[in-house]
Amino acid sequence: MNEQQNPAPYFKHHVFFCLNERANAQACCAQHQAQVAFDHCKQKVKDLGISGVGAVRVNKAGCLDRCAGGPVLVVYPQAIWYTFVDLSDIDEIVESHLKNDVVVKRLLLPSDVGR
Repeated sequence: MNEQQNPAPYFKHHVFFCLNERANAQACCAQHQAQVAFDHCKQKVKDLGISGVGAVRVNKAGCLDRCAGGPVLVVYPQAIWYTFVDLSDIDEIVESHLKNDVVVKRLLLPSDVGR
């Protein structure tokens, strides 16, 4: 294949954080400090100098439909889903996966977890 048929991804890792907030006290990632984790991740990626084209992009997302495992984030193009508890988990994902390409197995969201 030539480069036009199989171009390199624009970002090596594109991270989406679910920041969805639901009414009526339904389970949602916003209840688990997802915004704080997003802000922390974005700053850490920037501080490490691994942000931008050809590297890492961290974005907000609405509902990713995996509420039962919240809070959640997903890393594309690999489609690796993570759950996390605190900022040290975010640090581990950034250092291990986003910087060194090593998936953090202990934080993987089980494939059967949905809404």
